[in-house]
Amino acid sequence: MDAGANDRSGVSMTIEAAIAANRFGIGARGTETGPDKPKKWLLDQLDRYQAKPAGIAALPDRAALTDLFLSYRMEQRADKMARDNMPVVPETPDPNMPTGLRKRVNAQAMESRKEIRDQYDDAVTARLNTALSSDTGFAERLVHFWSNHFAISVNKLLVRTFAGNYEFDAIRPNILGKFSDLLFASVHHPGMLIYLDQAQSIGPNSKRAQRVAARTDKKRGLNENLAREIMELHTLGVRTGYSQADVTELARALTGLSVSNIGKGAQNNNSGQGRDAGSTLFNEAQHEPGTRTVMGKSYSQAGAGQARAILQDLAVHPATAKHIATKLARHFVSDTPPPALVSRLEQGFLKTGGDLPTLYRILVESSEAWVPLQTKFKTPWEWVVSSLRALNMTSLPGKPFARAIFAQMGQPVWEPGSPAGFSDMAEDWAGGAGLMRRVELASRFAQRSANQVDARTLGPKILSSGWSEHSAQWISRAESPEQGLALLLVAPEFLRR
Repeated sequence: MDAGANDRSGVSMTIEAAIAANRFGIGARGTETGPDKPKKWLLDQLDRYQAKPAGIAALPDRAALTDLFLSYRMEQRADKMARDNMPVVPETPDPNMPTGLRKRVNAQAMESRKEIRDQYDDAVTARLNTALSSDTGFAERLVHFWSNHFAISVNKLLVRTFAGNYEFDAIRPNILGKFSDLLFASVHHPGMLIYLDQAQSIGPNSKRAQRVAARTDKKRGLNENLAREIMELHTLGVRTGYSQADVTELARALTGLSVSNIGKGAQNNNSGQGRDAGSTLFNEAQHEPGTRTVMGKSYSQAGAGQARAILQDLAVHPATAKHIATKLARHFVSDTPPPALVSRLEQGFLKTGGDLPTLYRILVESSEAWVPLQTKFKTPWEWVVSSLRALNMTSLPGKPFARAIFAQMGQPVWEPGSPAGFSDMAEDWAGGAGLMRRVELASRFAQRSANQVDARTLGPKILSSGWSEHSAQWISRAESPEQGLALLLVAPEFLRR
């Protein structure tokens, strides 16, 4: 392989520096030599982390996003009215009949829908570019971890409107607080409330349900989606002692938690597209009255305080401590989490009431996390980000590009198949079809960067002793710099962290 003018110089990272950048962080840069004190370097990142970097701060706020969706909904309704009222065209057209009405209204609705898609693209691009340019990769990995833990999905158009704002406003500002901070912020964000249909949940004995029953035969009832996912996914974990009755009781306590002026059941005393539209609210008229009993404890608080008290107890429950400890150890160390590490994380959680920086320090200081063997297979998101960082890219031009990449890779941003989020296990990402997609994309990346990066020096530089002689030989035999770089990005050592 003729490297041409490619730079053959560069000092390889130490194995500890490579682990810090690739396993704890989101990928080493080809221009970096790595920190002298990797553990201190990781923990210092938590002090330098920016919750609202410039690219994210420049995006529309929640009120603007709400106005965008409401405009789409109004135009969609106008389109429906135009279709419903359009007379059948006679053989001899009526000269007084409006022409092009339906076409014009439908075009306006389609334009608003495109604006929603465009702002989603903007948010995806901002997320990716933030990861590519960040010098606090450990903190960014934590953002992605928690966003996936409290997963929502853009398979609903209204959720697509709020998905980026959900991560940027509910997750990013709270990764360095208590676990309860993350829980409260995610549960109360419109993205989660709409995704799990909480905005439609009404207490069967609430004032509003009684008014509806008095006027019509229709019944508006309880929706248990959010309550179930809070207990099963967000806090306690599956099969940890809670019952269906506990889920129902939590669902009753959550009634009244809704979103202003959006969706069915989301009503308050405001009207129009004011600045309150799209904000989280508590509607007392929808709240199920009475004392709730969850996991053997009674909660008699009034209104919104009832759900908050239950969530606070769930956030510090021993089962929650074990669930979170296991997920963190699995994400950072191994698909089969080391029991001793899980135990230390669990005890740290319980002693501090779920203080997240305490858990991060335990991870960084654990011997299990620094074993040279690469046991974690990168998800598509992790692989793309680490590939582009290795190639020294700090941004991607063209906003549809980022969305298209992850859709092609099988991990579309903020669109998991269920509230459980995307899998963190190798068996779900290491299949033949997924590997072929990485090979194809690696070739495209290599074409853009082969004149600036020499694969023969990049591999050992960013992966240290994790780089094998076998991979080095394959790359040295490549027919071109482009092919060598593509081979590096799909080498076994680079596919893992």
